[in-house]
Amino acid sequence: MTNSTSTITSVGADGAAPGRAGRREWTALGVLMLPLLLVSMDVSVLYFATPAIAADLHPSGTQQLWVFDIYGFVLAGLLMTMGSLGDRIGRRKLLLMGAAAFGGASLLAAYADSAETLIAARAILGIGGATLMPSTMALLRTMFTDPGQRAKAIGLWSGVMTGGIALGSVMSGILVEHFWWGSVFLVNLPAMALLLLLGPVLLPESKDPNPGRFDWLSVPLSMAAVLPVIYGLKEIPSEGWHPLYVVSVTVGLLFTALFVHRQRTSASPLIPPALLKGHGFAPALVLNLVAALAMMGSAIFTTQYLQSVLGKSPLSAALWSLLPSVFIGFAGPVTAQLIQRGVNRGYVVAGGFAAMAAGYSMLALVGTDSLWLALAGAGVLACGMVAIVSQLTDLALSGAPVERAGTASSLLETSAEFGGALGMAVLGSIGTAIYRHEMPAGAPAGARETLGDALATAARLPGAAGQSLLATAREAFTTGMQGAAIAGAALLVLAAVGAALSLRTIEVRDDEQGTQK
Repeated sequence: MTNSTSTITSVGADGAAPGRAGRREWTALGVLMLPLLLVSMDVSVLYFATPAIAADLHPSGTQQLWVFDIYGFVLAGLLMTMGSLGDRIGRRKLLLMGAAAFGGASLLAAYADSAETLIAARAILGIGGATLMPSTMALLRTMFTDPGQRAKAIGLWSGVMTGGIALGSVMSGILVEHFWWGSVFLVNLPAMALLLLLGPVLLPESKDPNPGRFDWLSVPLSMAAVLPVIYGLKEIPSEGWHPLYVVSVTVGLLFTALFVHRQRTSASPLIPPALLKGHGFAPALVLNLVAALAMMGSAIFTTQYLQSVLGKSPLSAALWSLLPSVFIGFAGPVTAQLIQRGVNRGYVVAGGFAAMAAGYSMLALVGTDSLWLALAGAGVLACGMVAIVSQLTDLALSGAPVERAGTASSLLETSAEFGGALGMAVLGSIGTAIYRHEMPAGAPAGARETLGDALATAARLPGAAGQSLLATAREAFTTGMQGAAIAGAALLVLAAVGAALSLRTIEVRDDEQGTQK
């Protein structure tokens, strides 16, 4: 494997052994966690701000959807580009540029006076997020050259990433309740300012010393490959297999084929094909996609279950959903300890998938009044997810050349985006199909489509008729969730077997010391 010529901060002044990270690197890790937390929070930070934004800016229905979706779309579409760009110009430089853009866009969003301005600000936030996510992961690869320390650092990275999504919605509810909707964006500013202040001092600069020419044609091809697929997959669960969404996915797959052809024939590709043949990299990508599929597939059911089946208010549901996140903080360190004690990495990842399957099995037993069982299942799922992602991230980054760490990071993140969209489409469609099958033929047409429509219809019906429809719809949704959970558990059992077989002979290599661990 190619040795790195990246600039790495030296250790030893603070008592750390050569090649091991010291206080400086661990402090830098804390600084890196700030933008990561905020980027993950921004996925869900608008959940409770939407009514206030609607009352203030009066967006149309289409504009309101774009306020939500533009951030995720831009982020997913630019991940591969930004990962490759960071390898060329320097990951620290790109990180700081992204932090400046993220902070500026947060300020613009907070004081937006029109829906168009807010949409534009959210798009810029997506651009900034696309620079921050692969850069933080690539810098971890640079700062922590000792495999054991790197495993701990990536475990923390995974826990912060997973917990941030749950925290975003709660933070949104608390801020909107006490301040105005723009405050959900202003919380980004202190963290970005701290990163811009301390980043140049604590973070090492690293980049590919021989990057070659930047393949500009691959940039639009990569976006055309990613965005239509994710758009179609995200719309299918709620709108069904409409021709528009099927065509969108098909177009994206065609551009994916063109993108792959471009990478195989270009003299300086955005994604070098040799990277996918690296030490355990391809299995890590596939398994990462499956884990994201399962996690997002469960989230679309548990959030609706808490609000629409149990009748919790949005803020109450968000606060309850934080409870499973408490266990996330233990999952990463425990996983790292297992690896340090010599447990085979393939079996650890397989155990993570088995834990997620157990979480889905618990969801398959949930009834219409099973709050604690649902929360326990979500907690077990999240712990398994952190264990899987931390190890797959470590494996993929260790298997990639250091000079391609940004590109490798962006591919991992892109596989997670695809997996999340696929989870919503596949498991969401299973749950929806079962819901419609369980609803009686005599129920109102709208109520037979979704639980949300059923709740709205029941509210308009008198007394016992409304209550009867409500009880029937909640029972049908719960049955649909159970069916999707069984399908998810089966998929995860297969993934556990696949992980054990494909990863048991693959161990993380310490490039810098030329040894295999």
